Formats: sequence, C-alpha cells, structure tokens
Amino acid sequence: MSRIGKKPISVPDGVTATIDGQKVVAKGPKGELTYVANDEVSLKLENNEVVVAPVDDSKDARSKWGMSRTMIANIFTGVKDGFERKLEINGVGYRATMQGKNLQLALGFSHDVVYQPPEGISIACPKPTEIVLNGVDKQVLGQAAAEIRSYRPPEPYKGKGVKYAEERIVRKEGKKK
Repeated sequence: MSRIGKKPISVPDGVTATIDGQKVVAKGPKGELTYVANDEVSLKLENNEVVVAPVDDSKDARSKWGMSRTMIANIFTGVKDGFERKLEINGVGYRATMQGKNLQLALGFSHDVVYQPPEGISIACPKPTEIVLNGVDKQVLGQAAAEIRSYRPPEPYKGKGVKYAEERIVRKEGKKK
C-alpha cells in the first residue's frame, strides 16, 4: 500500500484546482498547469483537498497511485511558489553569461555554447560561475538543468565542469610517480 498516495493533497491558498475526469487543472499566481492522471487511479476534490485512490487492487494501479499524487502536489507547488535549480561551474576560464534570454557558456571548447531555454524557464547568472534556473513545471526545469550540465559534466580528477549546487563529486586520485 502506498504511504505517499494515502495522504490527501491540500490545495494551497491562492490556488484554484478543478478536476475534469482524469485531468487536474491548477491556477495560481505563477501560472497554470495541468496533469492528466492515468486511468488506473481515481481523483476526487473534497473539502479543498484532492484525494487520489487506485481504481482496483492490481499491481499496476497501486504503482501509479503514489506517482499521480506526487505529480499533482508538484503542480500545486509550481503554480504557487515555483521551483528553482542552481548549477555551479568549476574550471579555469569556464563561465556563464546571459545573451538576451539565452545562456552563453564558455566551457573550454573552441566555441561558446549557446543554450536557449524552453518555454516557461527563466535563467539568471548572479555570478559568472553560477546559474539559477526558475520555472513552474518541475519536469521541464529538471530537463533544462540536465541539458546544461550535459555540455560539460564534472570530471572526477579535478572536479571541472558544470554540476548541480547540491551535487557532491567523488574525486579520484591521480597517477603516482
């Protein structure tokens, strides 16, 4: 039995939620998001709370129960507060700058990498070695951060590259003479 799925999701203040069959629509100060739940789960809006339950006791229904609950909770958090992801750049000469809405990265290649963010994602560079991504959709935000990181992932010897701010790089010992 899903321990996460059992908890009802309370609709935060300032957010309006509507359920139309398997579709949940959340409107808040940051925007509007929708989530279409699988047919294996049922959704109900009662007492300003969304209750997610499996349709039957099959393994498939129970496996989608907790995930559906988490996705709905994420859209409520996204339209109310939004999400933020920070990236750090380590390495001599590695830096990030903004070029209009696009992110320009100098990562040791013969050319600068220009990253165009997806719709709904805003990028800021408070320092040349720090990138801050903001958005309402957690999945799109994580994908954008992963794409930026993939241009130069951190290497284990000197730690050079683009890494998540909370990521810890396991270092390796170099060659011995």
